[in-house]
Amino acid sequence: MNLNIKFRISDFGFRISNYIFSKFYLIFVQVFLTILFFATPLISQKILVPMDLKQTDHLKAYGVAYWALTKNIEVDWLLNYRSGSFMIDGLDLAKQECRVRGVYFEELSGVAASQIYTEIQDENNNMDVIRLEKAPKIAVYVPPNFLPWDDAVTLAMQYAEIPYDKVWDNDVLRDSLVKYDWIHLHHEDFSGQYGKFYAQFASAPWYIEQQAMYEKEAKELGYKKVSDMKKAVVRKIKDYIASGGFMFAMCSATDAFDIALASEKTDICDVMYDGDPPDINCQKKLDFSKCLAFENFTLEKNPLVYEYSDIDIPPSPIAPTLVNQETDYFTLFEFSAKYDPVPTMLTQDHANIIKGFMGQTTNFKKNLIKKTVTILAEKEGTEEVRYIHGNFGRGTFTFYGGHDPEDYQHAVGDPPTDLSLHKNSPGYRLILNNILFPAAKKKQQKT
Repeated sequence: MNLNIKFRISDFGFRISNYIFSKFYLIFVQVFLTILFFATPLISQKILVPMDLKQTDHLKAYGVAYWALTKNIEVDWLLNYRSGSFMIDGLDLAKQECRVRGVYFEELSGVAASQIYTEIQDENNNMDVIRLEKAPKIAVYVPPNFLPWDDAVTLAMQYAEIPYDKVWDNDVLRDSLVKYDWIHLHHEDFSGQYGKFYAQFASAPWYIEQQAMYEKEAKELGYKKVSDMKKAVVRKIKDYIASGGFMFAMCSATDAFDIALASEKTDICDVMYDGDPPDINCQKKLDFSKCLAFENFTLEKNPLVYEYSDIDIPPSPIAPTLVNQETDYFTLFEFSAKYDPVPTMLTQDHANIIKGFMGQTTNFKKNLIKKTVTILAEKEGTEEVRYIHGNFGRGTFTFYGGHDPEDYQHAVGDPPTDLSLHKNSPGYRLILNNILFPAAKKKQQKT
């Protein structure tokens, strides 16, 4: 065989080998791309739980996000995207949970989800992504005779199916708060004046029973007066915040908390509350440096007036004659999602103008709020501030004025609010923002 024939045979063999390899390679690539095509949606598919006006149940949507965290399912809070929506891994389990709870969601491909993330990260858009890490462990500070419908926060959590533990004075004083990420303060009077209900309800069985129960508890815990016990409780809660805890309070638990801190070294309670008259110089002895949110306030010393101080505006006894329910609204402030994610999280809503609602403490007088505190919502054109947030030590506190966002003037003995009739309540959404806030990835919190 001559050399030319050898080369031709070798060339033919090479071409055959190359052809076989090419076909094998093509088949391999096709199979790989087919697998990738079908596998990618399974890996990267998401569900979007929008929080704009398309949402069928805003309140239960928070419960879905909380539930997902308990199942180690990835959840992102999309700040300012469609009113603060949630992006959740597109597992069938998560879709089923949304359906069961009546929460509207949209199924997204990996590509569609990626486009949303790209839109959010654009520097021209006031949006950001916050990864929620874990379901916060929640405590609610409530008395033993507590009724769930007496408190908007517990109503919201029960409706949204978010679990919580109840704690009381003995738990707080025994350092049980270290087990919790977040605590809500039931509308408690920490000043030791039993809500200043004496003038209206001194002879009511529930009032007499409450006073006896509080006095018995104080004695068992080693305190001479209920006011002394409550001061010890607020100090413990303040230490909890300083150590990294998150505290949320509504209604009278807001200003009463700071009043108890400021009056640590003096007696502000009259004889019907603690058995002896108050210190005649109690106002001068207030120490505002101990307060979290307020300063320079003046106490209401008349024991028969249903008010603690001038922090509350307008004063409770005359508020119904001063406020027109039809025109009573407050406005949420807008913050930079990329540079102020914390206040942005706390003000996420599908409305920025919220209808007002009364409480023993309804609003906070602006000129009595410390300069270090962030104002989140106010009644435009007035001194009335509704919603504030601040840092203390490694933790935070948030105060929200008013009693029940869907019960304009809640009174003792009123029936509970049925949240199934208010499933899209903007006022209740602000409460639930606070419950999910501690779940946010801390390294992304820039304030």
